[in-house]
Amino acid sequence: MNKPFSSKASETDWERIDAMQDKDIDFYDIPEVTEEQMKRAVLRVGGKPVEPGQRRVDLLLDAFIVEYFEANAGEQGYQALINQALAEYIHNRDLENRLR
Repeated sequence: MNKPFSSKASETDWERIDAMQDKDIDFYDIPEVTEEQMKRAVLRVGGKPVEPGQRRVDLLLDAFIVEYFEANAGEQGYQALINQALAEYIHNRDLENRLR
């Protein structure tokens, strides 16, 4: 038998959390992750392990998106910049969802 959800609404001050910067976070009681722990870490998406590295894909993008990234990529190349932007989006969205 499942228990009913007991919390009516979050009491977290999300506006304050959203306004926080990294320097505002108190890490006092959070132990640091060791290099050995990171070596044993397994990246999972949807519970399934993801192999490290990159995969080649063919992708159709709107012309203005490609032009934007080509204009802003500099020496790293526009494909690398698109990859970085997508990775940051996923990490930020995932963190926000875990906090809420």
